[in-house]
Amino acid sequence: MTGTTGLKGLRVDCIIGIYEHERVEEQALLVDVELDYDFAEPAASDAIADAVDYDRVASGVARLARQRAFQLIETLAEEAARLLLAEFPQVQRVRLEVRKPAAVPSASCSFVRVERARS
Repeated sequence: MTGTTGLKGLRVDCIIGIYEHERVEEQALLVDVELDYDFAEPAASDAIADAVDYDRVASGVARLARQRAFQLIETLAEEAARLLLAEFPQVQRVRLEVRKPAAVPSASCSFVRVERARS
């Protein structure tokens, strides 16, 4: 009984970017996370201990972005996907999109999207 859980529009304020001004001032990123896993056990037990706790997902992604102060959103996306697969062994597949609204003034945002599966 595979299902998907996740977060849409998780706002993370952090240092990210390659330009000098981006290395000084925090800016907002918006992150969407989708995690595929078997819902059978959590559905039967109705216990968060058997499910993916999306509060932990949110805090893990935010902590990673803030601590590492990445230059590229590509690197953040890859590292976040790796982190989520490592911290949640029941997750079989991660889809993650990172949007950077302030990157290009004439666009609503720049973005990267990755999808990674457990091997």
